[in-house]
Formats: sequence, C-alpha cells, structure tokens
Amino acid sequence: MKALAAFLTGLLFGLGLIVSGMTDPGKVQGFLDLAGDWDATLMFVMGGAVLVTLPAFTWFRRHERPLMAEHFRWPSATGIDARLLTGAALFGTGWGLAGLCPGPALVNLATGHGGVLVFCLAMVAGMLLHDRLLKS
Repeated sequence: MKALAAFLTGLLFGLGLIVSGMTDPGKVQGFLDLAGDWDATLMFVMGGAVLVTLPAFTWFRRHERPLMAEHFRWPSATGIDARLLTGAALFGTGWGLAGLCPGPALVNLATGHGGVLVFCLAMVAGMLLHDRLLKS
C-alpha cells in the first residue's frame, strides 16, 4: 500500500510540474530573469503551492503520526547558518543556470534529452560528494 501511495503521489507531483511549466527550463529562467524579459507566470504556481502547503502543515501538526509511517520527520535544524546559506546559494545558482531543480529534472529524464541526464548525474555526484565530506 505504501508503494502505491508513493507512486501515485509522485505521479501527481510530476504531472503538476509538467502542467505548471516547471519542467521547461526556458520558462524557469524567464521567471528568474527579473532584469530582462521577466515571465511572472510561475509566481502563480508558487503561490498555489503555498496556499495548499500552509493549511496542510497546520493539519499535519495537529496529528501524532502520518497515515503510512510511524512518525513525522520534521527538520531538526531551525537556525540560519553559513552551511544553509551556502547550500541555498549553490541551489539557486544551479537552478538559474540550468533552469532545472531536482524535481523537474527527474521528471525531465523521461524526455531522454542528454542535457537533463548530465544535469541529473551532476546532481547525484554533488549529493554523494556532500555525504562524503559530511562523514569526514
């Protein structure tokens, strides 16, 4: 049952990314180009995400456990530090240069475009490097 729920949730998320235009690197770069030909349409996507997420988190906080897990896995870190700012800067730079972030990149793997594969391989390499550096 958990696998089916995970599949359907991922499918819904992927379809939402496609319908919203988040999988189109040109559209994302147009949204991030505030000084040029700015495309504000993704602002509505992000606003819609916030409108869904805020009530959902309020609802989740009132429950002791999720439906299909033993407990919630809330973030333990609450402070803003150099590590968070560095990660955010790297994420934002990669997003701006490639027009992709991890979720849309994984959805775009289905297109078979070589650039998306290179992006995903670099993303996985970065994750592995991060884990290796964190262990030492």
